[in-house]
Amino acid sequence: EVQLVESGGGLVQAGGSLRLACAASGFTFDDYAIGWFRQAPGKEREGVACISRRDGSTYYADSMKGRLTISSDNAKNTVYLQMNSPKPEDPAVYYCAVATNYYCSNYVHEFRSWGQGTQVPVSS
Repeated sequence: EVQLVESGGGLVQAGGSLRLACAASGFTFDDYAIGWFRQAPGKEREGVACISRRDGSTYYADSMKGRLTISSDNAKNTVYLQMNSPKPEDPAVYYCAVATNYYCSNYVHEFRSWGQGTQVPVSS
């Protein structure tokens, strides 16, 4: 059974930094890309970052480029999302998800299993 557990969410100050973690189990870590998405109230879920362990490629949403770093720890089967200098538009529930293939995507329908999400509010 595929399981994804996010952690690290919580209040972050504008201009600060935050690191989210996604602990994965139940599948071969190298065979599928892992993505991070976010969903703010009243908005659609959007992809913000993705990493492919197979070919080492990464994806970042244009709106967040330069402020996000996605990385993985092979030994722990964990993917991290470092967020720097959060902006007022960044508060949302952040989810990690397993893709249906090894390559990165930012489309919700190309991800098959999801974590429960972690809330990231931003204080001014």
